[in-house]
Formats: sequence, structure tokens, C-alpha cells
Amino acid sequence: MSVFIKNATIVNEGLIFKAELLINDEYISAIRPAGEIIIPENSQIIDARGLLLMPGVIDDQVHFREPGLTHKGDIFSESRAAVAGGITSFMDMPNTIPQTVSIALLNEKFLLGSENSLANYSFYIGATNTNIDEVMKADTSGVCGIKLFMGSSTGNMLVDNEETLRTLFAKATMPVACHCEAEPVIKRNSELYRGKYGEDVPVKMHPLIRSREACFLSSSYAVNLAKEYDTRLHILHLSTADEMKLFSNELPLSRKRITGEVCVHHLWFDESSYDEKGTLVKWNPAIKTRFDREALLNSTINDVIDIVATDHAPHTLEEKNNSYFKAPSGGPLVQHSLVAMLELWHRKMISIEKIVEKMCHNPAILFNIKERGFLREGYKADLCLVDPDNAWTVSRENILYKCGWSPFEGTTFRSMVVKTIVNGNIVYDNGVIDDNYRGQRLLFER
Repeated sequence: MSVFIKNATIVNEGLIFKAELLINDEYISAIRPAGEIIIPENSQIIDARGLLLMPGVIDDQVHFREPGLTHKGDIFSESRAAVAGGITSFMDMPNTIPQTVSIALLNEKFLLGSENSLANYSFYIGATNTNIDEVMKADTSGVCGIKLFMGSSTGNMLVDNEETLRTLFAKATMPVACHCEAEPVIKRNSELYRGKYGEDVPVKMHPLIRSREACFLSSSYAVNLAKEYDTRLHILHLSTADEMKLFSNELPLSRKRITGEVCVHHLWFDESSYDEKGTLVKWNPAIKTRFDREALLNSTINDVIDIVATDHAPHTLEEKNNSYFKAPSGGPLVQHSLVAMLELWHRKMISIEKIVEKMCHNPAILFNIKERGFLREGYKADLCLVDPDNAWTVSRENILYKCGWSPFEGTTFRSMVVKTIVNGNIVYDNGVIDDNYRGQRLLFER
């Protein structure tokens, strides 16, 4: 099958230019100026006049809730929402039921991905205080990384044993993706505010309970361990200006050993959002001040932060509409992450080239993903077409998440994802989703 895209404005590798692109089967076979591509017979022709053509988004941090938590979301429902948002590949976290902390359970999850995902997929293996030998058995060419919780999580996935941490940092042969919040600080703050308010702690106290101190202590500890053992460390969902001093833009990403990620919600919301949205914007780590939000955006622009992701983590509205300690942290984002970042571009806060770099190119570089993340001849044809001037408003009627809500409900975005192509197949097309298509397992060149 061939797909020919004409009259496109391509955003790729720091450039914006007019060109045509030809897809043969799963691969990009040609990117040329207008008139230079010989179009195969029976090709599907897409006129992209007025549209932006970019690589598909690679989201390095999602919680699609399968297995065991499928009342919140599942691989089929959330990958469906993802392709509608221009995401062509994702990496899913291990805190499911059961937790993905063994090779056998990891293989079961890859089978679920092959059966149910509309996008390309990979899954982290989770570290615990007792499974490091098992973690080291993971195939580095077929598993995206090791997930390490250095902050509170479900079950026994909090790794707080120093000997275990040192063993992991010393032996890891693929990226260690780390959730960094110091548990003793959180527990101390929780008891302090529980003593003051009882169970009715105002949600706006969340960034004081899961505080900047908790984030910085844990992140700096992880960075120091990584420097000691030369570990390939990737710190997830950074949330404070303080943590920016732990990272550097002095080396190109391909040579960095310590990297960082920011999530869309930490670039969009700040502490003023708690009054309006309450527990709907309760995340771990917490969204913090406007000063932090601006520092995170500046660090993204200046290449101190390497990746923009979602930490997509759906919960039902019934679960979220609880008192502070009972309401779970997390929210759904994959359908709206790209258009939210493009809204920051419309507001002249970040360039579109930088958005593509942080959401498409850099995840591929950081995780050494094979043949994805760029519009290049010989690469897999993962791409999306965006109309930059087609305003729409998020509403319950157009939300695709299984949980049925979004923190962006009522927000008007000026850009719209028009088509998403996964491995040369048009999986999302102007609101129509090919529910029969299945993505591929990501491979890593390590």
C-alpha cells in the first residue's frame, strides 16, 4: 500500500519546509520537493494543503491501567484516545494489578499490547526491593526501561532500601526511569496537615504536602547515585524550579547520562488551578507555583529538560470526587497533549520546532528507539497531520478516554489533529478511528 502526501508543511529536525512524502507499506520511502516523487499506481493521495505534517508523538510515560484496573481505562480505549491526539507510540508503566515486576508478567503485558493497542507500544519492568535479579533479565532490545518508584506508590513498588538502590544503579543496562519524591517528607507533611484539617484537607495543600523539598531531596539523591555508578537515569515528571539545577544542556541528548522529563500538566496548570478544578488536577508530583511552571517551560526551551510527556493516568470521576486523602492522583491526557502544547505555540511561548523535538525526536533518541521519531526515508511511517487553525472545544461529547472526563474540559484549542498514521496505516482520520488496526512492539538499538 502506498500513501502520497502532497502540499504539506513539514515540521521535522528543527526545520519547517514545504515538501511531499511517500509511504510504501510501513516505511517512508521518499521526502522530496513538489513534483520530484513518482507516485505509484493506486496510491492513496492526501492533500495536506494548510496542514502541518510532523512525526507521530512518542509518549514515554502512560498508565493505560491494564491489567487489573480496567474500570479506569484499558490498552484499547486509551490507545484509541492516543492516536486521536497524534500519539503513535507509548511506553506504559508497571503499577497495574498484578504489578509488572517479573519477566513472565511483562510478557503477558506485551501480549495484551499486541492484541489491543492501536498505537505502537512498549512496557517498563518495575523494580521493587526484592526483584532486582529478575529486572536484570529483561531484554534491553525489546523493553523500554526500568521503572523505579522513589516516592510512594501502590503495593511494594516503593524502593527505599539503599542496598537495593545501589545494586540497581550499578547493574542497570537500560534507562532507569524514576519517580522522585522523598517518602519521609511526604509522610511528615501529611500528618502535619491531617492534624490541622482532619480528613478535609483542602486540595490546594497538595503541593505543600508533596512538597518541593520532597521532590528535590529525592531527585538529587537519584542524580548522585547515577553519577556514582554512571547509570543511565531518566527522571520523570519534574515539577519544581529547584530541580532544574540537577540537569544540564551542555551535552547533546545522545551523550547525556542523566535526563529529565516534564509533563504537559506541569506546563499548563499551576497552584491557582486547584480552586477551580480541585482534585481533577491532583497529580503526583503536585502541580506547584506559577514560578515553577515558567521555570519548567524555560528549561524545556533551553534543553535542560529533554522530553515532554503526559503521565496519562485515568481515574473515574467517582474516584476523583473524594476528600483529599481518598481522591487518587492522576488524570487523562493523551488525547489532548499535543494540541495543548500547540496552544502554547499559538501563545508564542514555545516554538513548534521545539515541541516536535521534545515530543517526537527526543524520546526516540533517549530510549534508542529503532527507526522511529523522525520523518526520514527508511524510517517507519509514524506521523500526524495537524490543522493549526481549526478551533474546537473539549467537551464530554468528544472525550475518548474510558473515564469520560478531562482536566481540559471547556478549553478551546486552536489546533486540531486531522490524521494519525501508524506504520503507514491511517488509524485516525477526521474523527474516524480504525479500531481493527494493531500497532507494533517498539524495538531499541542498545
